[in-house]
Amino acid sequence: VQLQASGGGLVQAGGSLRLSCSASGSIFVFNVMGWYRQAPGKQRELLATSTRSGSVNYADSVKGRFTISRDNGDNTVHLQMNNLKPEDTAVYYCNAYQVRGSRSYWGQGTLVTVSS
Repeated sequence: VQLQASGGGLVQAGGSLRLSCSASGSIFVFNVMGWYRQAPGKQRELLATSTRSGSVNYADSVKGRFTISRDNGDNTVHLQMNNLKPEDTAVYYCNAYQVRGSRSYWGQGTLVTVSS
């Protein structure tokens, strides 16, 4: 499967962006869909996950500000980001993980820049 992330851009602090991750095939087969980010000089950070059973989890750094949503019918995962901060500036990646076979797929990343 191929993942295509979109929706990044330049936004002022306090603003919002909505990222989308579209899959070339069904995402229902994936146990976990997630969003990560990587800032320059830093390790890739897990932000949010959505499981096939419907549970979601967030990193403390984005809890209360970011919302992940999964549309199995549309094969798309979104990340709604509100109250953005300059420290949210990073390249954002979507990930699809399948427990069976331990398969993991990554999108190409979309850049989010938050100005102060």
